[in-house]
Amino acid sequence: MKNGFRRTAQSLGDPTRAAMERMELYCAANPGSPSAVRRPQLLYRAQLWVALLGPSVEEGIVGIGQTVEAALRAFDAQYLAGPRPRCRPVRRGLYHSKLTAA
Repeated sequence: MKNGFRRTAQSLGDPTRAAMERMELYCAANPGSPSAVRRPQLLYRAQLWVALLGPSVEEGIVGIGQTVEAALRAFDAQYLAGPRPRCRPVRRGLYHSKLTAA
């Protein structure tokens, strides 16, 4: 307590609260985005913001950026890229082969 005022996380500028507010603003501006719909976790690691949906970075969908907004944009791009189905070779059967008459 200094000068009769008690310091709280709010008065010191809680970075978690500020990050959540920035995420809310991003989601309000991009309501149909994967970030707005899925609401990934926000983490701050090694001076980077990480938006994570899933149990871990290795197993989940991840967006990383220097700002909350950059991490959410990267998450949206990664989410929309998604897993691509493997291409199967086209097999042509007897009825689809080209036959020439002699």
